Amino acid sequence: MDAMILVFSAGVFAGAMNALAGGGSFVSLPALIAVGVPPVQANTSSTVALFPGGLASAWAYRDGLRPVGSVALRALLLATLCGGLVGAYLLLRTSSAAFTFVLPWLLLVASVALAFGRRFGEAMRTRWHIHASAVLAVQFVLGIYGGYFGCAVGIMMIAVWRLLDNCDLKYLNADRTLLVSAANAVAVVAFIVANAVRWPETLIMLMGAIIGGYSGARIGRRATPGTIRAITLLVTFCITLAFFVKTYAATLLIR
Repeated sequence: MDAMILVFSAGVFAGAMNALAGGGSFVSLPALIAVGVPPVQANTSSTVALFPGGLASAWAYRDGLRPVGSVALRALLLATLCGGLVGAYLLLRTSSAAFTFVLPWLLLVASVALAFGRRFGEAMRTRWHIHASAVLAVQFVLGIYGGYFGCAVGIMMIAVWRLLDNCDLKYLNADRTLLVSAANAVAVVAFIVANAVRWPETLIMLMGAIIGGYSGARIGRRATPGTIRAITLLVTFCITLAFFVKTYAATLLIR
């Protein structure tokens, strides 16, 4: 019972984080590992649990979909779907030991993306302008990351798109939400077909994430962006640090 309360609470918190600033996987994944779900299966289960909330957001943004610069949205969608399928396959082929070893680094990449991704995009846009074909290639790679792990992939997408499109960031949110959901969608199908999901924990977390997503959207209307960002970054970096300590302290002790 205590384990399910933890999973449900993590779902609420993760759903709220995704609604406010992203990074919900920082909460959902550690919670599943904490209740005894193997690391790879915890990642697949977290992806499935948080997927409906992202899909609802994509539907809400549907009127704002548009090309990114000169790149058609369909081309970006196809690249993302293909990349997401590759990423899901790679995750399913990864052993729990290997995933446990690489997980702190994935969390660090996501933390840095959350903290500096948009600033990086702005800084690079003043110096570089990339061709549409390069955007599609990078989008395919981001799709792989999205299917494999996915945390903060939306921020990474926007940072790349800003090298091509000079529009206001808010006009890219609809495309970002759709393409993150696309990478997750093919991953979810692959995980379910491969029977790689722990359903009891996943369904409990899914219900919590729906509640958290709704609550987070309401909180977001009142809280200041600076407060939301500060809390999100504090949570993400603390969890990342905890995983580094847990993983590599254990390795040093074994040696």
